[in-house]
Amino acid sequence: MDVEIIRVGPADAGLFRHVAEDVFDYRIDPAGLADYLVQPGHHLFVALCDGLVVGQLTAVLHRHPDLRPTELYMDEVGVSPDYQRRGIASRLLDAAFTLGRDLGCAEAWLGTEPDNAAARGLYRRRADPAEDALIYVFKL
Repeated sequence: MDVEIIRVGPADAGLFRHVAEDVFDYRIDPAGLADYLVQPGHHLFVALCDGLVVGQLTAVLHRHPDLRPTELYMDEVGVSPDYQRRGIASRLLDAAFTLGRDLGCAEAWLGTEPDNAAARGLYRRRADPAEDALIYVFKL
């Protein structure tokens, strides 16, 4: 199985005609995808296997108004269940980490659900110890 990791740009929207099951939480919205890809600081990586998107990672450059260093916030990492446990998520993380370093970021960070054992295992192997955090969601 040959999997290629690609940083997606606006000209690559056609890649999303063929997406494996459960790579994203919801169906791709072409207008939303186009808008995401042209936003400065928004980054999307995909894992392709024979023209099929089998994994993805979205990240946003997080700048601060004070002297705190710029960070890369990884909002979502997803790999189709049929392609998990093959190192694809690690390769997506590596691509994002390289981008973060190239953009001058001091850190990259993400969160996951407490019951997502696979994600927690991957992140635990790659990161400093997890930090305690609470997330509050505000309906707008």
